[in-house]
Parts: sequence; structure tokens; C-alpha cells
Amino acid sequence: MKIGILETGTSPQALAAQYGSYADLFVRMLGAADPGLRFERYQVVDGVFPPAPDLCDGWIITGSRHGVYEDLPWMRRLSDLILELVAQRRPLLGICFGHQIIASALGGRVEKSARGWGLGVHQYQQVGPCKGLGGRGDTLVLNALHQDQVVEKPVTAEVFASSDFCPYAALRYGDSVISFQAHPEFTLDYTAALLEAVKGERLPQAQADVALSGLRAADALNDSGRVARWLVEFFRRQGLMPADCTGSGANATACAPRISGINPRVNT
Repeated sequence: MKIGILETGTSPQALAAQYGSYADLFVRMLGAADPGLRFERYQVVDGVFPPAPDLCDGWIITGSRHGVYEDLPWMRRLSDLILELVAQRRPLLGICFGHQIIASALGGRVEKSARGWGLGVHQYQQVGPCKGLGGRGDTLVLNALHQDQVVEKPVTAEVFASSDFCPYAALRYGDSVISFQAHPEFTLDYTAALLEAVKGERLPQAQADVALSGLRAADALNDSGRVARWLVEFFRRQGLMPADCTGSGANATACAPRISGINPRVNT
């Protein structure tokens, strides 16, 4: 199976030598869960796009320092590709900026949050069950680094995980698209190094220092490995969400309903 990684940003230069690119983070995370996966990378932030949506079995949109509301030419082109992938029911995962641009392309709204920055270890409540990842009321603990949020979800989106700070922390669209605001691909050491690299420049130093303290105390709490195994299953099932995605109990529906009534945002 081949996964296409649509890179919408680049790692800070200070981190690239040790940790690699944003795509490298996903290759390590998913490759550890399934060494048989293959990957193809596309620097869409530089205008490099896949020639066709069927070149890969599934797709990932990475994080970025950009905001969806910047409405840059490559973002408009990426939004068009998202609509193609959704229409063809290609498995698609969005992370952070990827989460936001999928929501925007399908009719949602993204803004700088009035709540400010979300940094370091964050805990989310699952508001819908999904076998292999946990059920309603279970928690997910993942690393976060964002100021922008989805503030209005598309009508076709179902909230999968939430917190007081980030109500639309994870969304799914039918059985072929899922997205997370947090970063399962960020290890604790990478998150700490990133916070150190950008605090005082892009991030409020005091808030970054609090987040760093939380990271040092949270070694055993991160759920990235669990999420990685579940995402591999998502891609391996060719977009069919792992069993028991909706409902509850033994008679739960196997997968979320297919997307219908997509209301994409029109760029003007």
C-alpha cells in the first residue's frame, strides 16, 4: 500500500537535521505500526501536486505554519484536490492545518481562536465510539501546537473527539475522511524541541514554558502509538472506518454513513 503525503509546510531549520521533514514524522509513525507501507511525498506548499488522485491508495495532509484564511494559490489548488479525493472516496487524513483545510474545503470555517494557543499535551474526550481507538467517553492524549481552529464545522462532518479548548478536535466525513487538530505524529521530544525552537518568536514564551513542563511530566500519557495503529487500519481498509464507528454495543453500525450533500466553500 502506498500513502501520498501532501506537505503543506517545512520543519524549522533547527530541527530538520535531527528530525527531518513533516513527511518524515509520518513515515516514522506509520512505518513503525506497519513496516510494509510505502510513501510518496508532494511539496504542495511549493506547488508540487500529484498528477492524479489515484496514484496513491490513501492521502495525508500535514500541518503548516500557514493559516487557511490566507487563501494562497496552492491552498485553492489543494482544496480542489480535497474535493476530488472526497468525491472518489479516497482515504484521506488531515492533521492540524490538514484538519482545517479539509473543513474549509467542505464548507466549514477556520479562524485564529479567541482561546489562544494550544500547546503541549492536550487531552480530548471521544464523543463517538470507534473500535480499536476506544469508545464514547474514552480519552485521547496527544501533542498539540496551534492557534487556528475549526470554529464552524461542515454540515457533513461528525465530531469524533472534543475538548473545552478545541470543540472540533477530530472530525470524520463519512467513512473515507478523518482529521485531527492535534499531532499524533509529534513525539514528545520533537514537540519539546519545536517549542524550544519557536518560543519567544512565534509563541508566547511563558505559555511555551508551561507546555514544556507538562511535556516532561507526561512521558507515559501519549496515545500516538495507539492512534498510529488505528490509522494504519483505516488506510488498510481502503477508507472503511474500523468497525463500530457509529452507535454502541454489539449491534453498532460498522461504519459511518457515506458523505452526501457536500457543501464546499466557494473561493471568491
